[in-house]
Amino acid sequence: MNDSRVQASPEKLLKLLEELAAYTAPGPGVTRLLYTEEWGRAQIFLQQKMAEFGLKVTTDKVGNVYGRLCGRSPEQKVILTGSHIDTVVNGGKYDGAYGIAAAMLALQDLQMNYGQPKRTLEVVSFCEEEGSRFPLAYWGSGHVTERYDGSEAETCMDADGVTLQAAMAESSFLQGVTDETGARNDIGAFVELHIEQGIILEKTDMLIGVVLGIVGQRRYMIKVSGVANHAGTTPMLMRHDALTSAVEMLYVLEGAAIAAGDPLVATSGKLEVYPNTPNVIPGEVLFNLDIRHSEEDELECFCEWLFSQYHEIVAKRGVTLEVTPVLHTLPTPMDTKLSTALENICLEQGKTYRRMVSGAGHDAQLFAPRCPTAMIFVPSRAGISHSPEEYTSPEQLAAGLEVLTAMLYELAY
Repeated sequence: MNDSRVQASPEKLLKLLEELAAYTAPGPGVTRLLYTEEWGRAQIFLQQKMAEFGLKVTTDKVGNVYGRLCGRSPEQKVILTGSHIDTVVNGGKYDGAYGIAAAMLALQDLQMNYGQPKRTLEVVSFCEEEGSRFPLAYWGSGHVTERYDGSEAETCMDADGVTLQAAMAESSFLQGVTDETGARNDIGAFVELHIEQGIILEKTDMLIGVVLGIVGQRRYMIKVSGVANHAGTTPMLMRHDALTSAVEMLYVLEGAAIAAGDPLVATSGKLEVYPNTPNVIPGEVLFNLDIRHSEEDELECFCEWLFSQYHEIVAKRGVTLEVTPVLHTLPTPMDTKLSTALENICLEQGKTYRRMVSGAGHDAQLFAPRCPTAMIFVPSRAGISHSPEEYTSPEQLAAGLEVLTAMLYELAY
């Protein structure tokens, strides 16, 4: 590909991102949860834009939106690129949306400059990745890759008790969608462009991250049950306090994770206390665990040891423990050939780059076991993401678009 032709202007990209950011629930930043009205309007906007760009638009049964640039050799498998449209509550305007907007502009640029590709190119706006509304992640890409068969929707509920199935039925966006499966077996490669959501690229003054792999994740909901009782009349040594038990567990979690060292990280970001009354000993506590590592054996060993410690704590304190696995993803390597191609593109374009492992999960990890998959990162200012303060400069956004465009050219032309 002629490097002089890969010159992305950030204006169109910034305009698309601003337009997408307008589809949000009230409040700081961007809140666009799965199957809400603002989510549906954002997908309709993308359908319209894809059609304006000359792409063939389709939508599957869960709400993934595709824009296809048909190739001259339809018998060859599709080159897919894109990301997710949903956000966390009060998130930023770049997470997910950047990969979709850049993919659309890359296909538009390739078609304008080089005409019809040999292999079909397709951009996707996955309906969901974050797990923000319902307690499961990758609902969109999980359908494409057959991780989910749809039965999960019957019992999975949001915080208001609405099942995923009911939310789908109530979504006006999904009315009239005829695709009954959503699964795809015609994808020959997947390339995802994403903000880093970390501080490594900024701290090392690198423009592009070539992702070599994605860490494995374990997520759990932990329920500690004790005895709710009067705060003034129950002696300290006769208590079965669920909250102090949970606090000890979290203290053990932090200490063990620090002792394990990089790249293991462990977090608890949600805590619910019942009855949550100032003068009542807590009788029940729910909290989450999010544990990540790039090596599956290390991740498994850490979790086994942690839960052995938790069982000792509950036995000592006279409470009970219930552990519910929520997510189990394996560490996922990206395709070596595609990663090397990305490095070569960076060299040809004169862009600094760094090989790195992603500490966050992405749709790409579901595709990697099924087809050659690559990920491209651009820096996040101060490493901030999932926040209204999320920011990547226009020049950095354009640089990622240029690398993506060159990668798609190599794969499809």
